[in-house]
Amino acid sequence: MGPIIKLDMPIPRGDELKTARMAAGLSQAQAAELMGYSLQVGSRGGVQSRTWQALESPTDDRNMQGPIFAMFLLLTGQHPEFSLVKKPSTDTDPT
Repeated sequence: MGPIIKLDMPIPRGDELKTARMAAGLSQAQAAELMGYSLQVGSRGGVQSRTWQALESPTDDRNMQGPIFAMFLLLTGQHPEFSLVKKPSTDTDPT
């Protein structure tokens, strides 16, 4: 096992979360699905995430936890220091 890397994981404000989501080119529903938040059918028939809406809302007290925001940034290629890289296969089967 390699060294443990300490990540800066600040809690984002709603406007910071919205900016990161929009920079990733994702709708609220797509971002919510990526991060495992629940989706509901909205009043107009579309899919929405009330949780994600609340996290972006300037009037709601709920905030996304810092580690979850760091993972969102990693998954969308926006983290300022790190990126996700697939590990090389350790499969030794010659077939």
